[in-house]
Amino acid sequence: MQIQLDHAPDSMRARRQTVEHPFGTIKLWMGGAYFLTKTLDRVSTEMGLHVLAYKLKRVMKMLGNDALMAAMIA
Repeated sequence: MQIQLDHAPDSMRARRQTVEHPFGTIKLWMGGAYFLTKTLDRVSTEMGLHVLAYKLKRVMKMLGNDALMAAMIA
């Protein structure tokens, strides 16, 4: 893998930019990436809820609330 990255260093830069925005936003919402729970199972659940909220917020912004509610009812 390191050899591939040495031949195409820009590919990792593009990958970092793609992933950083959602996780940076979620970390900001969480107050600096502090989890309110302990143990791996609970932290995984908490992070899953943060990701779900992030995705729902994006869908609401793209489709609008009325379209989202209609899709959820259907």
